[in-house]
Amino acid sequence: MRVKICGITNLEDALLAIDAGADALGFVFYEKSPRYISLNECAKIIEKLPPFIEKVGLFVNNTPQEINNMFIESKITLAQIHFDVNEDFLSQLNIPFIPVIRANKKEDIDKFSNYYRIIDAMSEQYGGSGKRLNLEWFKERDNHKIIIAGGLTPNNIHEIKNFDFYGVDVSSGTEEFKGKKSPQKVIDFIKIAKR
Repeated sequence: MRVKICGITNLEDALLAIDAGADALGFVFYEKSPRYISLNECAKIIEKLPPFIEKVGLFVNNTPQEINNMFIESKITLAQIHFDVNEDFLSQLNIPFIPVIRANKKEDIDKFSNYYRIIDAMSEQYGGSGKRLNLEWFKERDNHKIIIAGGLTPNNIHEIKNFDFYGVDVSSGTEEFKGKKSPQKVIDFIKIAKR
């Protein structure tokens, strides 16, 4: 199972996650988030990372053109579109992207079903809320294009093992406090997710 550690704000946490086996790192470009990082700081971190790691930028309420431009400036490799958009919006992106569905009900998880997508729990804030999804929604269906997020921790990650998700996305569940990772939680989370 692929693992994305989101909410990276410093090089130390980035390298910790990579050394523990993370496949992707997430950088939050939403200024109202306690995990916000500037494009310039993100680019400085990415320049020091080893190859073959996906570098994902989380965008909230930006225009397609802003996202296209910020993508280049930040040196990320994938744009996470973490707000409500439609197909027309996505068609204006000329970069690799992944849409996020903030799900309120079971029917929501079928949106953008032709894409690999992140399914997160609906909350007032954008990401890192610690709010869980109802796993019953994912029973007896094809989940191979879904990356599940929302309230995952080293203590509950085992619960999603039988759903055949493509991957998991975690932020608050691996933190000491908002914006700073706990080495032990990161190591434990990735070890259990990949077991």
